[in-house]
Amino acid sequence: MTFINIPYELEKKDVPLPVLHSIWNVHADKSYDVSKRDGFEFPCLFITYDGNGSVTLANHTYELQKNTFFFVEKGIPAMYKCLSNDWKFYFLDFNQLNMTQYLQLPVREVISTGKIAEAMQLCERMIDSLIVQNIGYEYASNILLQEIILLFTREHTVVGLTYHTELNKILIYMHRNLDKQIRIEDLLQLSGWSRTTFFSRFRTLTGLSPTDYLLKLKLASARVFLETTSLSLKEIAVKLQFYDEFHFSKLFKKAFGQSPSTYRKLKVMVSENF
Repeated sequence: MTFINIPYELEKKDVPLPVLHSIWNVHADKSYDVSKRDGFEFPCLFITYDGNGSVTLANHTYELQKNTFFFVEKGIPAMYKCLSNDWKFYFLDFNQLNMTQYLQLPVREVISTGKIAEAMQLCERMIDSLIVQNIGYEYASNILLQEIILLFTREHTVVGLTYHTELNKILIYMHRNLDKQIRIEDLLQLSGWSRTTFFSRFRTLTGLSPTDYLLKLKLASARVFLETTSLSLKEIAVKLQFYDEFHFSKLFKKAFGQSPSTYRKLKVMVSENF
């Protein structure tokens, strides 16, 4: 049996990643009052899971209540203290805010979160890793820091952009069923939306209509078949549910500027000369 294959590649981007400096699980009472005249040495993140406190930065005070997170830049004169006699929070500092800014998370803005339980689990795993220091713990700690930032990013993105998670299952269904006849009616039923709403939301997410998106996937899979198998054009067309090999060839040439046969020959030549 030959599988339907499409390469899933990570775009070649310069993706900035933070490096952890330290993490504290702080249980503060009314005596807790910290002054940082020169500001924090590193950018930092407050995750408040109980009680409340305040952070004053350059004469502006922010109240950090239960179930909030708060990113702060380094070098800003700061004071922070407990307001409720029972302020519980995680404090993480790390080398840079590039990932936070890249993911468009607000800095110096108190953000409410419904993901506090998941964030606490990640923080405790990080602390455990730093205590035990099993091999690779440095990598594990930084990966957990990235997971925390991603956790808040995904939540913040969903709230800010009203992202429709129903589209996730539709995209996955399309990718995993290229060898089947996928009808628009099936996708509409999966979404539970009207035709107009479905088409509008699908195009907003992908930039394409469902039909064009599906064709793009099928042609990408066809390229892999041409490069890695000896299947005939007719067999590839049948596997990918094209009308016939002539229809397949026409669409392939329109998309890639050369016929499937020419594409396969060129790929074979390159491979033989490598």
